[in-house]
Amino acid sequence: MSSASTSKKYLAEFVGTFVLVFMGCGSAVLAGKYTGFIGIAFAFGLSVLVYAIGGISGCHINPAISISMLVSGKMGAKDAAVYVVMQCLGAVVASAVLYAVALGKPEYSLAVNGLGQNGYGVASPGGFSMLSGFVAEVVLTFIFLLVIYGSTSEAVPKGFAVVPIGLSLVMIHLVGISITGTSVNPARSLGPAVSWRPCFEPALAVLGCPNYRRASRRGPMVIPRNQVENKAISANGKTDNPPQ
Repeated sequence: MSSASTSKKYLAEFVGTFVLVFMGCGSAVLAGKYTGFIGIAFAFGLSVLVYAIGGISGCHINPAISISMLVSGKMGAKDAAVYVVMQCLGAVVASAVLYAVALGKPEYSLAVNGLGQNGYGVASPGGFSMLSGFVAEVVLTFIFLLVIYGSTSEAVPKGFAVVPIGLSLVMIHLVGISITGTSVNPARSLGPAVSWRPCFEPALAVLGCPNYRRASRRGPMVIPRNQVENKAISANGKTDNPPQ
């Protein structure tokens, strides 16, 4: 295989994982309050339409798939390693772009709204424990891989794999979002998790992101003293100003 076609495979995995994370996590961060869990689940499921890159790289866009292909002897060690690296990079870059977009909303807070990262305990949408999250992720990932291997088998009609894979991802998210936010994809978990503000602020400042610069210049909100006094009057029905 030529170096050009090899590079295309790796680039396709980067782009495919970028689309999956940006669209899936973006549906949670930017539109979650409008679409709810069902909308987020379908966003992740529909993101596999990036299966259009299947003819280039096989459209793994998930380290779990690449590693399972390596273990089953369907993929070489070098390709598997580079696939995983490119998938993780695509997820991190997607999270960075998502963060830049989210900054355009004045009330957005990374600490409060996050970037669609997974979690357990207080970080679990449903308050589930670490053990519950671990068991759920193992079972859901197994189901996902089972569907992928079954739908891409030589014994099934070609060209339809994206349908069962996409629908299974919707089903998995409908169950898993309340538990961990649903991962079943190490790269999807890694991207939002490493996309912390201290990492991105310097880069966004250097790139001159206008939304970031506006947010930075605003600084903490200071309420004028006369407004505070007026609020005290309206609340108490009388003036109760502190001594000058």
